Amino acid sequence: MASQQQDAGTGAYLIRGAAILGGAPEDLLIRDGIIAERGQNLSADGATVIEAAGLVALPGMVDIHTHLREPGREDAETVETGTRAAALGGYTAVHAMANSTPVADTAGVVEQVLTLGRTAGWVDVRPVGAVTVGLAGEQLAELGAMADSRAHVRVFSDDGICVHDPVLMRRALEYVKAFDGVVAQHAQEPRLTAGAQMNEGEVSAVLGLTGWPAVAEESIIARDVLLAQHVGSRLHVCHVSTAGSVEIIRWAKSRGVNVTAEVTPHHLWLTDELARSYDPVYKVNPPLRTDADVQALRAALADGTIDVVGTDHAPHPSEHKECEWAQAAMGMTGLETALSVVQHTMIETGLMGWADFARVTSTAPAAIGRLEDQGRPLDAGEPANVTLVDPAARWTVDPSKMATMGRNSPFAGRELPGKVVATFFKGHPTVLYGKLNTPYRWLPEAPDPARNTGTAAAGRN
Repeated sequence: MASQQQDAGTGAYLIRGAAILGGAPEDLLIRDGIIAERGQNLSADGATVIEAAGLVALPGMVDIHTHLREPGREDAETVETGTRAAALGGYTAVHAMANSTPVADTAGVVEQVLTLGRTAGWVDVRPVGAVTVGLAGEQLAELGAMADSRAHVRVFSDDGICVHDPVLMRRALEYVKAFDGVVAQHAQEPRLTAGAQMNEGEVSAVLGLTGWPAVAEESIIARDVLLAQHVGSRLHVCHVSTAGSVEIIRWAKSRGVNVTAEVTPHHLWLTDELARSYDPVYKVNPPLRTDADVQALRAALADGTIDVVGTDHAPHPSEHKECEWAQAAMGMTGLETALSVVQHTMIETGLMGWADFARVTSTAPAAIGRLEDQGRPLDAGEPANVTLVDPAARWTVDPSKMATMGRNSPFAGRELPGKVVATFFKGHPTVLYGKLNTPYRWLPEAPDPARNTGTAAAGRN
């Protein structure tokens, strides 16, 4: 990567007695942005000591799916507020979706988002490039220019809108293959969801709301895994929400298709029964599904059919959610609650342990996004992107106290387990003792060899 790290003033920290990935207690010595040592009874040697008995140490979390809204929708969120929320949620990197205003469909806009993230300094902000110009689904965006830009974009998505034209989707998959990119598809057949308000099923029939059938998602996924197989390219499926989608992805993986998939925290817990309240906080795209879908999604995340948890953090101004259901915007916040929701739905149910949690919230999303310095093992010599969690903590969600500008959390008022105690980004504590500390400060960028040669480095597999 061309960007340089902060200078040696990062400081030294000794994390004492943390359970690494939920295992036996060990010490981690962080110095100059890396994990200098890992072991028992390490010497502090002038380092700031953080007593971590009872805490779990994890690699910094990576969100493959975040809406930061800036540029253009600063009334909903800014890169500053969104990344503060990310740090408090245990994240050290987020992928910022392209549906800003202007759309991130050029090298100039993705570089602007990159700069905003580095100015803020709370996490590594990796811009996602649009697949099509203006998200209009008519013409491919500047995929190569964005890949070759200072932002080194590797993930491309029209999220919020499906790339429904199969010819255009094929061309996108072919194009990104040249630089090891991935197309992240919002799977929604628009002709099957015109006017849809919630999941199509028993509840929508009772409420008289236009239904959103599962097949609208499943048909696009089926088409796209076949296209990815034909082209030999990487496909990522955003926010999988149905049991049928799980089966299609499982089938595709069994045939060797290079497909990955994500599930949101809210789809791991909440169901369409909540729509009976007509509270627009539960209106989301894709919609909340049935309990059978929830159970299938949990099982798929546990067995690896679904690779990652992506928050789909989607903040909205209050006036866009505190209105009639039919007029309300779709979306929920998620960065500050994701860890707790996954602990509740997956760890406390016995479906996975903390090592699995690290895989689906850090290692796998970093690999999909080709982030070479994220999702790494907590071993000596590795970048010090570390999250400390108190798994025994309990807290009640109060959106008014969150760092995000969005107040549209579907978990408001619920008591959740697990709390982030500290987040270390490149060895610097952005969060310490559960509160925001100070941001990381980047050095000016060095010349980028990849841009000079016109090539883009491919990340690890």
